[in-house]
Amino acid sequence: MRILILILSLIICGFGLKGQTSRQAIDGTISYVTTQNVYVKFSSTENIAVGDTLFTVAEGLNIPVLLVKELSSISCVCTPISTKKLAVNEKIRAFPMHTIPAGNLTAVLAPEEKTVVIQTDTQAVQKNASPEEVKQRVTGRFSVSSYSNFSSVSDLSQRMRYTFSMNAMNISNSKLSAETYISFVHKMGEWSEVKADIFNGLKIYNLALNYKINKNNQLWVGRKINPRLSNAGAIDGLQYETKIKTFSAGVFAGTRPDYMNYSFNGNLLQYGGYLGHDYAAKNGGSMQSSLAFVEQKNNGNTDRRFTYLQHANSLLPKLYFFGSVEFDLFNKKMNVQDSSLTQDNSPNLSNVYLSLRYKMLKQLSVSLSYSARQNIIYYETYKSIVDQLLDAATMQGYMFHANYRPLRDFSFGVNAGYRFSNNDPRPTKNLYSYVTYSAVPWLNASATLSATILETGYMNGNIYSLGLSRDLVPGKVYGGLNYRYVKYTFISNETPLGQNMAEINLTWRIIKKLSCSFNYEGTFEKDRHFDRIYINLTQRF
Repeated sequence: MRILILILSLIICGFGLKGQTSRQAIDGTISYVTTQNVYVKFSSTENIAVGDTLFTVAEGLNIPVLLVKELSSISCVCTPISTKKLAVNEKIRAFPMHTIPAGNLTAVLAPEEKTVVIQTDTQAVQKNASPEEVKQRVTGRFSVSSYSNFSSVSDLSQRMRYTFSMNAMNISNSKLSAETYISFVHKMGEWSEVKADIFNGLKIYNLALNYKINKNNQLWVGRKINPRLSNAGAIDGLQYETKIKTFSAGVFAGTRPDYMNYSFNGNLLQYGGYLGHDYAAKNGGSMQSSLAFVEQKNNGNTDRRFTYLQHANSLLPKLYFFGSVEFDLFNKKMNVQDSSLTQDNSPNLSNVYLSLRYKMLKQLSVSLSYSARQNIIYYETYKSIVDQLLDAATMQGYMFHANYRPLRDFSFGVNAGYRFSNNDPRPTKNLYSYVTYSAVPWLNASATLSATILETGYMNGNIYSLGLSRDLVPGKVYGGLNYRYVKYTFISNETPLGQNMAEINLTWRIIKKLSCSFNYEGTFEKDRHFDRIYINLTQRF
């Protein structure tokens, strides 16, 4: 409870603090993920530079997850700076270093409103704007991707992925909007699973209608993840939100997607609500707080009940804080004598995440985060393994990141992580450092040299990497080469594992809204090799 009191104190104290300069947001998507790099596509990277931090959006807030190592006219090669697992097609946000007066517009509400959402480099706040005419606006994309794996010890395995996303604002100039994000995945020559159940391949992540009742009230129908209720996951049902000045409140009722194949499951009822507060300082700083309650059931029985509080604060110049705590309110304890379960509804702290980022100088920024998480237990869903989940210890971790950019074309940085649990034979440690120079003589290319040191409960590892990238045809074709040497030493095996890894990637901007990318990654060991090929064709509209 002391952690909760600390965060509440920060919220109260934040009202009197000052703000910071805002930057215009640029949205992109993850196009490919490897063991070391994450590739992010933008419509243009003109205002993005090597060493910039990229963010993912969660709970309406921007959480730092990637660091730009190399870039072309439409693509960035990045390294992770957090423990969050990133996936292909996930939305990523960049904030160029230049500023615009009075904050930067990143998302416009229904045009009949007298407010717009503006973005600092951490979150959304509100500012008065002139009213606009209601007008239809439709954006989206369709992509086809191929993932091929083959090696000297196995046959070719190919997986196809088709993705469609769309956001239709103010359909036919009305107050009705729609959004969707759907994918279909299958393995070539393996249709039996899809034939047995279409939802083994079809995944509907978002399919919802929004009706703007007026400037302060709106309603969602369908499947949608609410930015203020992201910990609850996708909601199949109704969601309603109302706003009174800087405060907002919302409720929802519906079901959860099936935990096996993400289809509709009427037995997984859930409901809840939230309270939120957004504060915008006159000089661009902002603060956002929210408190939510969620009840989740399985066949009428309580599966999980929890509440969580989160707070983001950028009111102090050059300083950004984000914190969240989560409490389970429905718990069961194991009786040692007969292994039976006894219900206990006292609050149980299940998740804490604290992050602090400080831009010490224009060229130097540092960040530190702490996380502590227990197994999330759905008592009805996980009936058969509840005893194993209750025995698991809390996983805790620290992450430190620093980036220094003394010259426009030169930057270097370091990431360090420390994660531990009482059940681990030893803590997990990792240290990653890199140097990037984006104006290599004669080659007109960007080069990155990096080293990673790993230590886990079962192995030690060293990874050394050198990458080159450049525009082959300015504004049209971008290419990159990367070599990595990996050496793993396993505690249970005296013989170390050495790997040489080569990577080639090409991105072709065929026309303004049509692009194609190709990536090859080969892993070569002493007596075998593994090859992976990723091809993606994306059409935006």
